[in-house]
Amino acid sequence: MGEHKARKGLIRIEFDEENGVAKHVRITGDFFIHPEEAVHELEEKLEGHRLDELERLIEEFFAVRMDVEMPYVNVEDFKIALKKALEG
Repeated sequence: MGEHKARKGLIRIEFDEENGVAKHVRITGDFFIHPEEAVHELEEKLEGHRLDELERLIEEFFAVRMDVEMPYVNVEDFKIALKKALEG
């Protein structure tokens, strides 16, 4: 599990690792994101991918999803939480 305290909220990323692949990806916390289903869509995008691909996939997700609003939280905050999860 990796946690990162952003300017306005906590981002927590958890997943199980199986043969270098992310399984059961969960992104939780007390941050605001709109539309709310974007979190579930990001989890699905990361699910089943190699751990060394996850950071790039997060970047791609937010580069394409221009409709996502996250006050005081940005893609770097998600990447920091991911790096902490990978270290743990």
